[in-house]
Amino acid sequence: MTNNHEAHAPSGRTSTSASGAADAPPITLRGPAELADALPYMLGFHPTDSLVMVAVHGEGGRFGGRLRVGIPADPDEWEDTARQVADCLVGGSRRRGVKPDGIVVFLCQDPSGEENGQRVMTRLRPLAQRIRLACGALDVPVLEALCLSAGRYWSYCCPDERCCPAEGSVLAVPGTSVMAAAATFAGLQVRGSLREIERRLAPLRGTGAEEMERALDRTAAALVPKILDGATREEVGAETVSLARTLMRRMTLALPAETGPGADGWDDALLGDDEAASLILGLQDREIRDIAAEWMEDEEAGPALRLWRALARRCVGAYAEHAAAPLTLAGWVSWSTGDEPTARIALGLALRADGEYRFAQLLHHACNEGIDPEGLRQCLRAERRRREPRRGRLPAAVRRDTTRPPGRRSRTTRREPGRTAGSEQ
Repeated sequence: MTNNHEAHAPSGRTSTSASGAADAPPITLRGPAELADALPYMLGFHPTDSLVMVAVHGEGGRFGGRLRVGIPADPDEWEDTARQVADCLVGGSRRRGVKPDGIVVFLCQDPSGEENGQRVMTRLRPLAQRIRLACGALDVPVLEALCLSAGRYWSYCCPDERCCPAEGSVLAVPGTSVMAAAATFAGLQVRGSLREIERRLAPLRGTGAEEMERALDRTAAALVPKILDGATREEVGAETVSLARTLMRRMTLALPAETGPGADGWDDALLGDDEAASLILGLQDREIRDIAAEWMEDEEAGPALRLWRALARRCVGAYAEHAAAPLTLAGWVSWSTGDEPTARIALGLALRADGEYRFAQLLHHACNEGIDPEGLRQCLRAERRRREPRRGRLPAAVRRDTTRPPGRRSRTTRREPGRTAGSEQ
């Protein structure tokens, strides 16, 4: 299995609840149609090419932990995938002392080529069966397994064609269901599709990517000797932090005309290639990155998130692995400001870029565990207060082992992160 797990902490509400908010009214979900409609509200986005599992507890069917992984393209991987996700979901619940009474499974994939939704459903049926067997082996039944494709849904568990016809059933129009109304009342958002969120963080392509890679090459050639020289390394760090603050101010003063994916081109235009290259390479130093992590709230959070997204898009070609730093920072700001769905996606992409990136591993685990980010925010605030008289400068003694080489890296020794990153909670 080659995908990082994105796990979601238990909501603490019944399965009939639209959200985990304490004052959210319970909403009863009756049958496959309403389960399918509820899925994006449970995750915070529309999953694409995804296997999603939701633990169910008690007689009332309270929703517990949720887990999302990509669907492996190779059917030979399906059996291992089924076993791993079942172990992850059930094992995580057991560690919390609440073994699931059942599991709901969703397989979400749009057609490709000449396929239609029904053919997708048929092709994925063996995966659904393997998941049912893997969960059954752990003494937890799959209560429902749905395939969502091409605007329709099918049940792998219901044999009654009166409610689950062979051609599938049409999904509700987004925003028109009882679940959508309850989610709106509770202040929940569906932040587009998984593919759209990932696209905002994906590397540039075409001529722009070629020019950016040349800028990274130029900057690395000039920067590496300075970083290796202890006498100038502190100056490089101070210059990097100062440049980051300058670009954040630029973004604060130059608000895009629209929000969402349409604003990314605007932000890209605000950054010169050489500026972006200097920041990308500078953020490979853990000390600099930790200072950048302090820009996580209040008026700094918005421009910081825009900057980290833009830098992640500039990590192209041989520098793709450098994206772990800005992606982790984007995930941290998203989590700190309450956008957990986007945080999990960004942190998962950071681990895909570099499965050994420790900061991403720690944040990914903490977010999946449902830990309150306030503890980390307090630590970062305290560190900033300690350094406040010298804001913009690094400590005089900077450990050499906290810097990653900022130049091109060989990807031949990378460890595949998909089997180790993430666990269900």
